[in-house]
This record gives sequence, structure tokens and C-alpha cells, in this order.
Amino acid sequence: MTFTIRSVQPLAVIARFLPAAVGLAACGVMAAGTSALAQGSLFTTVPVDESKFILVSAPIGSGERSQLNIYEQRSDKRPCFAVAEGSPAVVDPLLSSFDFTGICNRYIDGNGYSLRIGGDDLGTRYRLTVSNTGKDMELRAAPTRDRSQPVLLVATTGGPGSGFLKFNLEPGWRLVRRAYGKKALGHIYVYRDAQALQQPAESDASTVQSTDDSTDDTAASDE
Repeated sequence: MTFTIRSVQPLAVIARFLPAAVGLAACGVMAAGTSALAQGSLFTTVPVDESKFILVSAPIGSGERSQLNIYEQRSDKRPCFAVAEGSPAVVDPLLSSFDFTGICNRYIDGNGYSLRIGGDDLGTRYRLTVSNTGKDMELRAAPTRDRSQPVLLVATTGGPGSGFLKFNLEPGWRLVRRAYGKKALGHIYVYRDAQALQQPAESDASTVQSTDDSTDDTAASDE
């Protein structure tokens, strides 16, 4: 018995399967786009009791540079910090003298806090830095990728000084907590509802101090 096998032209096979391949590729692109959108809206925010928090200009090493620290009073068992009268107001970080587990939280770098404006999580595009202008200590949000974007003035201490100083948020800024779904997370946003038009902070590369350069060996967020 003799069997005859007809040869199939390669172009015919390609023509038959090309539409399906294109469809699969399009589905892949759409899925990737959906994934990117989902990642962009991964985190939401929940309010906090701001009376339990304090923003501090904290010296690094010998004190020539400073970084942002945020302290949170979680329970009334004992105070986590004390604030003196005056402007600037000197802060005594009491939590550094005892085991504050379950009593206080401390956020000392970009792992514990970041910038958010409205629905935009700007932690990878802006960093919070402390600048000594000679007349004040300023907390600024500085762009890390697109340097044409403005530097935003977030808070000031109300005068020059050394050591641990209290920051006072500029109008429109507040603290909120990062959330994933209905779960509140251990990350704090320095937040405003929308980026209102404001006078950018004066740029002075010699005085801007990045929290990323911190040599503090403590955890970024102690809970």
C-alpha cells in the first residue's frame, strides 16, 4: 500500500497562524499595560492622628549635616520625645534612651517615609532632604530624576539652630499612612492633596543634605 503525503507550503502555514500569533501578542501587551496601571495604584492612604507625630531635623554624625526623622507616640506608657519652648523648638528624642518597642515608632529614611501628592506616590522621583540656609533649617522635596522639576518647600524649623529641631509643616502638607487594600502599613507619607502653585525653594547645592546619605545604623522604621 502506498501513501502519498502532500507537502504544505511554509507560507500557507504562516498565513494560517499569523492572525492568532498577532492576537496573542496584543493580549500580552494589554496585560502588561494593565499590570503597570495596577502597580501605579498599588498603595492608598489612611489618615493618622498627627498629634502623635513629630517631624525632626536630626543631626548626622558630628552634626554638620542633618536628616529627617519622624517619631510617633504609639502608647501613653512613657513619652517618646519632649519639645522645648522657642523657635526653633529643640526636641529631646527620649525614645533613644529606652526600649521603645510597642511604645514609639521611629522613621529615619526613605524606607520609613516618602513623598506623596494626591494619588501620585513620588518616593522614587523625589527625596526629602534637609537644608541649612543659615537662617533656617528647611525640609525640601527634591527631584531625583527630572531635575527640571521644582524643589518643594515642605517644612521649616522657624530659625537656625543645631541638634534635634522640630519641623513645622508648610500650609497644605500633612502626614498620612500608606495602606494596601484595607491594611495600614508601617510607612508614612509626607502628603498634600494636590501640588499647589508655590514658590520653589531656593536651590543651593552646597547646603542640600540628602536623607539617602545617612550613616545612621538604626532601622528605617522601628515598630
